[in-house]
Amino acid sequence: MAVSSGEDKVDRERRLASRQAGEQGLLFDSAVAMPNASAGYRGPTACAAAGITYRQLDYWARTGLVEPSIRPAHGSGSQRLYGFRDILVLKVVKRLLDAGVSLQQIRTAVTHLQDRGVEHLATITLMSDGVSVYECTSADEVVDLLQGGQGVFGIALGRVWQEVEGSLASLPAENAEPYLETRPSRDELSARRRARKTG
Repeated sequence: MAVSSGEDKVDRERRLASRQAGEQGLLFDSAVAMPNASAGYRGPTACAAAGITYRQLDYWARTGLVEPSIRPAHGSGSQRLYGFRDILVLKVVKRLLDAGVSLQQIRTAVTHLQDRGVEHLATITLMSDGVSVYECTSADEVVDLLQGGQGVFGIALGRVWQEVEGSLASLPAENAEPYLETRPSRDELSARRRARKTG
């Protein structure tokens, strides 16, 4: 009986870990339904779907952590209107905070997520060691991170997507189309964010 080399054992362990990562849902690469782009959600609905308090929602919007993409507040009495993607990011922020990740690292992760297309978000798994946040888009990347001792927990955005979708199905929405025509495009918003940081 031949004795396998240490390298073969590492390869076997890597394949097994990769398979288990997929089985356990660390990565969610199944197709998800695209959200209704013309649906907007008021603050209380966004809070209920994301599992956060209104105080958190208000603070994060005022400090620019997660701003509503459909309609921002314009003075006293105006209502913010959040899109599906905003609520997805709110829920991710809550999970990262609950795991003890610093607000500075969360801001970096949020900026990165907001620059990604909606269709790519469901294929991302965020891994963190409680200090830094890493983006993984394949089981191999998750395994590499775990083998390097960097990853401690993961948040599969596809799973979060499904949770938000399920929550919003039973919550009130309103037509966002009148606001979508007057707001800047996401590309324009991203360009403004980058300009603000550099200049």
